[in-house]
Amino acid sequence: MARVVLLVTSPRLPAGLLTAEAWDLVRAFPVRAAAEGAQVAALRHAGVPVTVEAPDPQVLLDDADAHGTVVWLAGPTGDEEFARSLGLRIAREPGRAELELMYGSWDPPGARLLDAVQVMARLVAPDGDPWKRSQTHRSLAPYLLEEAYEAYDAILTDDHDALREELGDVLLQVVLHAGLAENNGEGWTVDDVAGGLVDKLIRRNPHVFAGAVVDGLDDIVANWERIKKAEKARDSVLDGVAPHQPALSLAAKVLGRVAKAGFEAPALPGDADLGAALLRQVADAVRAGLDPEAALRAAVLGYMDRIRAVERGPAQAEDETGGDDEDADDLN
Repeated sequence: MARVVLLVTSPRLPAGLLTAEAWDLVRAFPVRAAAEGAQVAALRHAGVPVTVEAPDPQVLLDDADAHGTVVWLAGPTGDEEFARSLGLRIAREPGRAELELMYGSWDPPGARLLDAVQVMARLVAPDGDPWKRSQTHRSLAPYLLEEAYEAYDAILTDDHDALREELGDVLLQVVLHAGLAENNGEGWTVDDVAGGLVDKLIRRNPHVFAGAVVDGLDDIVANWERIKKAEKARDSVLDGVAPHQPALSLAAKVLGRVAKAGFEAPALPGDADLGAALLRQVADAVRAGLDPEAALRAAVLGYMDRIRAVERGPAQAEDETGGDDEDADDLN
């Protein structure tokens, strides 16, 4: 029985990077394709003749009858419509030929990240999206925070479908910043971003990549901190603290750094103003091992629920609060 082999390859891998089975196939049998392209050129360069012809099921089946087996080199989209019409034609002539699907190469893990980079490159190109091209790192900064907070909200609500989408929005910010940097000649690209991350992960995880022996999670964290300290020459325990993060988390971060430093820090300011009083409360929370940012957020969210209950009406508010009037003054 004649055979038609539909050879599918990944458009995200270099042309000509095929499995040994695929190379044996194209060297042994006639190869046909619908159009010129990188894969066709790569096969020809390796000495494999490729004939470009219109995708006609009848012509391909006649070819298979003549040669026993013929290979159809699918295009980047897999030639789905042609494969469907070819399959229907073979089904109408039982016993004439069989249709076989072979993957000559597969998309590697993370292949769609390459697509994201390519799409963004198109958007920030001179003939791309004017809005994106007009942005700067500074103008985009609020969006980066907004998308990060939306991802954070999805985590706290255990909405993993929403988290997938929100992480995509965070990724959009990453590739957009990198695309603008490349276009503006800032000396770095998305490959530099990814390369720096890869190098850092390998350096800071010697128990995985360098055979370092660790005894539990505490050793792993200690190694990470030790390597990080060696990488970054710092003059102060406060170096690396982001001063523009929310004030409550900033206070907790500073106090946590000071506590780890092991020296006598300056005394906290007195309660002369609201800021000083809040700082002292944060210090108390840090000493107690509490997260003041999370604690305040939980209190505010609970208060928001009570406000919504009041908005829905007194009867429902009483049901949801248990009819307790002791906290009525809290709403004033």
